[in-house]
Amino acid sequence: MRGLLSLTTPATVPVEPAVFDPDRGWRLHPQVAVRPEPFGALLYHFGTRKLSFLKNRAILAVVQSLDDHPDVRSACRAAGIADPDQGPYLHALGVLAGSSMLVPQEGA
Repeated sequence: MRGLLSLTTPATVPVEPAVFDPDRGWRLHPQVAVRPEPFGALLYHFGTRKLSFLKNRAILAVVQSLDDHPDVRSACRAAGIADPDQGPYLHALGVLAGSSMLVPQEGA
């Protein structure tokens, strides 16, 4: 009964996420869906099947506006987050970039 089922896995080259730099432009990965919630939002990546939580509305505002700004720091400022207060937000965005939820903007 050997050989009734054979599975082959296509050779794939894992793609490393880009190193997060808040001084460049970032955007949501095209396969990521955002679901706003009272606490912030849920992000679901249909390609990796990962789920992430945004724990407040400020980080949601930043994520939703990334495409409209030349860099992450500008998006934070536009969401009302002053430069001295950006540390935790930049860390969270770096984690999202590391899990491929965020990708560099084209040409950034």
